[in-house]
Amino acid sequence: MTINWNFRHFIVLLLFIVPLMVNGHKKIVPIHSDNIIETIDGLDALHIFSDTSSLIKRANLEGYPTFPDLVYEYKIAAIGKLSPISFDYNEKVKHYIDIYSIERREQVSQMLGLADLYFPMFDEILDKYHLPLELKYLAVVESALNPLAVSKSGAVGLWQFKINTSRMFSLTVNSYVDERMDPIKSTEAACQYLQYLYRIFNDWHLALAAYNIGSGPVRNAILRANGETNFWKIYDYLPEAAQNYVPAFIAAAYILNNAKDHKIDRASPIITFAKTDTVMVSKPVAFSVVSKELNIPIEIIRFLNPTYRRDYIPDLGAPVTLWLPSNKVESFIKKEQVIYQAKVDKPTYQDILANSGSTDGKIKVHYTVRAGDYLHKIAIAYNCTVDDLLAWNPNADENLSTGEPLSIWVDKKTYQKIQTTKSDSLNTRIDQ
Repeated sequence: MTINWNFRHFIVLLLFIVPLMVNGHKKIVPIHSDNIIETIDGLDALHIFSDTSSLIKRANLEGYPTFPDLVYEYKIAAIGKLSPISFDYNEKVKHYIDIYSIERREQVSQMLGLADLYFPMFDEILDKYHLPLELKYLAVVESALNPLAVSKSGAVGLWQFKINTSRMFSLTVNSYVDERMDPIKSTEAACQYLQYLYRIFNDWHLALAAYNIGSGPVRNAILRANGETNFWKIYDYLPEAAQNYVPAFIAAAYILNNAKDHKIDRASPIITFAKTDTVMVSKPVAFSVVSKELNIPIEIIRFLNPTYRRDYIPDLGAPVTLWLPSNKVESFIKKEQVIYQAKVDKPTYQDILANSGSTDGKIKVHYTVRAGDYLHKIAIAYNCTVDDLLAWNPNADENLSTGEPLSIWVDKKTYQKIQTTKSDSLNTRIDQ
C-alpha cells in the first residue's frame, strides 16, 4: 500500500507540473436557466473595475490551464482537510470548475479583487459566530461578491436575502433604505441563518442547500430518499437550483484558492476600502449631486453605499454614514451646505419624450416580430418606450407585421438577460 500511495503522489506531482492547455474559449450561455451563471454575469453591470481586456488577451494567447481529475480531487481534498464542511469532487463540481476557470475567467478575476475587500470582514463575523470560515465562499455563489446584486426572484445583496427572510433578522427594508445590501448587517444575518439551518440538519451540505431553497424542500428530499441525509444521495430529489448549489460552492472555494494555477489574475477595483473614509450626513442627499459637486463617478458612490436605494439618502431622523473616497472628504465638508441645498431636477414627461431614441450607454440588438406582438408588449419586454421603438425604427408603425425586423437598443441589464435566456424566448439576435 505504501508503494502505491507514493506512486499516486508522484503521478499527482507530474500532473501539477504539466497541465493541459485549452484554447478557443467561448462564453457559455446556459441552455436551462442557471441562477449561478446569471449571478456571475451580473458583475458586468458593476462598473468599478478598470479595463480587464488585457487579462483576457493574455489568457487567449497563453491558453487556459486545465488539469486531470486527480489533481482537482487532490486540491479540493486539501481544502476539506482544514474544514468541517465536506469538500467532494465529482463531475458536477467539475462542471462549475470549468465555468469559473474557463468560461467566466474575467468575472473570476473581478471576484478575486472583491474578495480582498469582503473576505477579511466575512472571516471576522464567521469567527464571531463560531462558523466554518469556508462559508465565505457561499457569498461567491450567492452574489459573485456583488453588493448590488438583485436576482430575478427579488433576492438582494451579498447574501441574497428576500424581503420576508430579511425581516426574520430585523433588516430594515423600505423604499429608500435596504439593509440587505449593507455588507456588515447582511453578513450578520447570514451567519444567524446558517447557524439555524445547521441546527436543523447537522450537516453543512444540507444547510447550504436549505439556505438556497428553504428547509422544507430539503426535508421533502430526505423523505423521498427514505431518510437518506447524504447530499449526493438525495441530489435527484432536490430542485435544480439546490442541485447546482453545493457543487458551485465547492468549485468556488477551489477556484479562489487556485486561481494562479489557472493563470487568472486579480482585477483590482478602482476604489478600495483602505482608500475610503466616512462623513456624517444630517440632511437628505442625492448621489447625483454628490457625484457632480465632488467629481466622483456615481457608480463608485453606489458601490460604497449600497444600502441606499434610488441613489438617495432620505431624512432618517439622525445623522447617517456616507462612504466616500478619502481624498474627497475634505471637499465634501467644504461643499456640505451646497450639497444639501442643491435641487435635484426630476425629468419631466417632455424631457423623456425629447430623449426618445437615445442610444447612450446602450447595446443594439435585433428583434423579429412574431404573431401577437405589438409595440407596447415589446417595449415592456425590452425596458424602453414605444417612442424609443419608433425613433429607432423610422419605417415602423403601430401595425407590425410578423417577421418584420426591429432594431432595439437595450441597457446592460436587459442585454445580460438576453444573453442568459433561451434565444427563442426573446426572439433576438445580438450584434457581434
